[in-house]
Amino acid sequence: MRLSRYACRFLAVAALAAGTAPAGAADVVVGVPHWPSAQVTANIIASLLTSELGVEAELEERGTLGILAGIDQGEMHIHPEVWLPNLNDAVDRYAGRNGTLRLSENGVAAAQNVCVTAATAQATGIDEVSDLADPAMAKHFDTNADGKGEMWIGAPSWSSTGIEKVRARSYGYDQTMTLLEGPEAVAMAAIDVAAAQGLPVVFYCYRPHHVFELHDIRILAEPAHDPATWSLVSASDDPSWQAKSKAGSAWDASHYHIAYAASLSDSHPQIAAFLERITLTPQDATQMSYAVEVERTEPAKVAEAWIAANRKRIEEWTQ
Repeated sequence: MRLSRYACRFLAVAALAAGTAPAGAADVVVGVPHWPSAQVTANIIASLLTSELGVEAELEERGTLGILAGIDQGEMHIHPEVWLPNLNDAVDRYAGRNGTLRLSENGVAAAQNVCVTAATAQATGIDEVSDLADPAMAKHFDTNADGKGEMWIGAPSWSSTGIEKVRARSYGYDQTMTLLEGPEAVAMAAIDVAAAQGLPVVFYCYRPHHVFELHDIRILAEPAHDPATWSLVSASDDPSWQAKSKAGSAWDASHYHIAYAASLSDSHPQIAAFLERITLTPQDATQMSYAVEVERTEPAKVAEAWIAANRKRIEEWTQ
């Protein structure tokens, strides 16, 4: 099978560097997931732990489930951006049954959808997610003449990616679309090219994110979230969870929080208190992702600039 132009761009662009260091004997290990706002936030947390609290902190890059498992096993201590409802199952397991994880009270409002560029909507007439199940519509996104369109659904390590596969099967477009997985930086580069050349493109999207600032983006309509149409089998309990799950309506309202090892409340209460006081905004996340993916600034440098520009807020977190 010939690779499509869209798929080739995934192979041609290098993955985004996270600016992390291997974990050693530090007091606290901060996990660094594979998306830009979380990478920057991880660097901010680690830097402030050292400069403001005198705690030796190190960064370790892992997928989200790896970070949460590391916290559960005592190998890691902080995840900068745990998304819900994506990770409800993992949070229930680690925070509920095991009691090893805590989520900060302060969260950031978010959203998850399927998106197209405005030019795509105008050229194809696509308006709803369910339109993708129509072979005639899917053909607009077919760049290698294999009879199926292509769409990016997320990075392999993201919990949302597996759920997007379930959503595709629930709506029926798993039969008409090839679901591409790859690093976000590569997907954003492919979207940039499609937008610049006026090519149709459809993709998983989430907010807050800079792509809504960079391009004219349209969110595809779908039925409002209905719990009766969502039934996600636990991935940790059943390797066939995707085939046994369903998600036939929009995502529920999303939000994300800093997560940390429950043991910090006893071993380092000042760290737990600091993490609970951190308040970030959707605008912060948008600016962070723009700096990393558009301006090509390393996450550590973005964090350094953010800290310098937000001293007043930081004083409230470290009081």
